[in-house]
Amino acid sequence: MDRRHFLKVAGGTAIASSAVLAACSSNDNNSGEAISAADVPKGKMTYRTNPNNGDRVSLLGYGMMRLPVEGGGSGREITDVPIDQELVNKEVDFALEHGVNYFDTSPAYCQGKSEAATGIALSRHPRDKYFIATKLSNFDPATWSLEESQKMFFNSLKELKVDYVDYLLMHGVGMGDDGVEEFNSRYMDNGLLDWLVEQKEAGKIRNLGFSYHGDIAVFDNLLAWHDEGDYHWDFVQIELNYLDWKHAKEINERNTNAEYLYAELQKRNIPAVIMEPLLGGRLANVPDAIAADMKRRDPDASVASWAFRYAGTPEGVLTVLSGMTYMDHLMENIKTYSPLKPITPEEDKFLEKIANTIVALQTIPCNDCKYCMPCPYGINIPAIFVHYNKCIKEGNLIKSEKDSDYAKARRAFLVGYDNSVPKLRQASYCIGCSQCVGHCPQRIAIPKELEKIDRFVEQLKRSDPKD
Repeated sequence: MDRRHFLKVAGGTAIASSAVLAACSSNDNNSGEAISAADVPKGKMTYRTNPNNGDRVSLLGYGMMRLPVEGGGSGREITDVPIDQELVNKEVDFALEHGVNYFDTSPAYCQGKSEAATGIALSRHPRDKYFIATKLSNFDPATWSLEESQKMFFNSLKELKVDYVDYLLMHGVGMGDDGVEEFNSRYMDNGLLDWLVEQKEAGKIRNLGFSYHGDIAVFDNLLAWHDEGDYHWDFVQIELNYLDWKHAKEINERNTNAEYLYAELQKRNIPAVIMEPLLGGRLANVPDAIAADMKRRDPDASVASWAFRYAGTPEGVLTVLSGMTYMDHLMENIKTYSPLKPITPEEDKFLEKIANTIVALQTIPCNDCKYCMPCPYGINIPAIFVHYNKCIKEGNLIKSEKDSDYAKARRAFLVGYDNSVPKLRQASYCIGCSQCVGHCPQRIAIPKELEKIDRFVEQLKRSDPKD
């Protein structure tokens, strides 16, 4: 069957992005650990070699999706505020000085400001000292024509102040209500993928790959094309962490375990670039009892470092991305990989036990990405899920009116709910339009979850212990 039409008839709706635990912070790396520049070693960074071309890539990759903005905060969450270019420059300088040489951005990051800020910061250094990864982020149907996608690519070169991109990704392949159809519309029917291959041959792209978030049919068949020689993938970006390794599909049957994704890449000697090692910060904000267990096992290690070590241990991993807003996040992650201390078999069992515990908590798999927003009815969907999951994280979710601390926990949930989410933006105002569902990378049944939380809230309100 012609490869251009194969995906149109291929089945499968598994989603390769899984999440299980909500964070109190949207930062990708929020360990709460104090660290100073003096604690960060120089010349100790762990590197991996790209088998396709010999690139010596730092195991820590700098994700430029949460760049700091003036006045504090991240450009991913805060709009209409300029990127703090001076701080970005300072952080990039520190990263390069301590061995980080892979910088990952996108036209879509930081409300479209990331590439320009990245280009300014990196262009102050010799071009051969760093690798730039960016993406063809043509999610909007208005950009699906070949001409509009080409404009996006050449604008990336302009913003990044480069003549070529080291690593170019087709961004989020397989996403959408019908991932197969969307992939074809974005890359095949318009001839864009063949054009990208031409750009690689012309030297504008050194490595061509894709980031995977969608239907497993897309992933499997892109690898089949690699096997058949139709296309060659120099690298593939996947979500990998100690929760998704074996439990992604268990949490949602449409998800795909990272164990499978990584193994398929290994069979073909395709380097894996890792995203979401902390699931948007959630694995740095594990339930308090789990964090205490980690501290007992290794008092000097942060909670986040366990997840980063896990993601960096497989030999087929080229680099592990972290979206770092603050200097302390950068310093801690550099320290973790300078050098990497691989996860031992015993530690692997320890983390598998933790993963089992987290899965059993039955949290809502929201990573606070805000792709579901804005809600046409004004509901603050991520804030509702974050508060609900935060109560689970802290061990304060009410199980029964017979609990000895029921009154205290009830009040904490309701007061915290009102403080976190204005009343007119709470779950009770959801009408079930489902407009948000198609935008959720985790494929959460958002109206169903909002209805569940609303029932829970109403039950708490009716069961006032004072009555």
